[in-house]
Amino acid sequence: MLNLLLVDDDAVDVMTVKRGLAKAGIAHQLTEAADGLEALRVLRDGAMPAARRLVLLDLNMPRMNGLEFLRALRADPQLASTPVVVLTTSAHENDRREAHRLHCAGYFVKPLEFATFVELLGVIDRYWSQVQF
Repeated sequence: MLNLLLVDDDAVDVMTVKRGLAKAGIAHQLTEAADGLEALRVLRDGAMPAARRLVLLDLNMPRMNGLEFLRALRADPQLASTPVVVLTTSAHENDRREAHRLHCAGYFVKPLEFATFVELLGVIDRYWSQVQF
């Protein structure tokens, strides 16, 4: 069982992720944060279990965007090793490069077709369900 933290400010995208997880038969614990500041608070104050955590991160958010969140996460000794998978609409090369420089565990552009999105969530789940944390 994974503890997923979905960091995304778009209500439609959050609903799509939830529907996609359900459609793929993925039933992990899911916690939500609307931006990087809220995500850091959730991770720091124990609002979600610390074991087997995986962050699904959008990049385009207000207050603290995804790349700013990654910088803050990697600078925090208690959270620096937290795995982060970027799941975003941004196909910009600079965003991808910077996310990888900040040690994201994967960078995926959200597919437009729901069935393809469900497949992507399944791939992410199969991989992270097997990883030794």
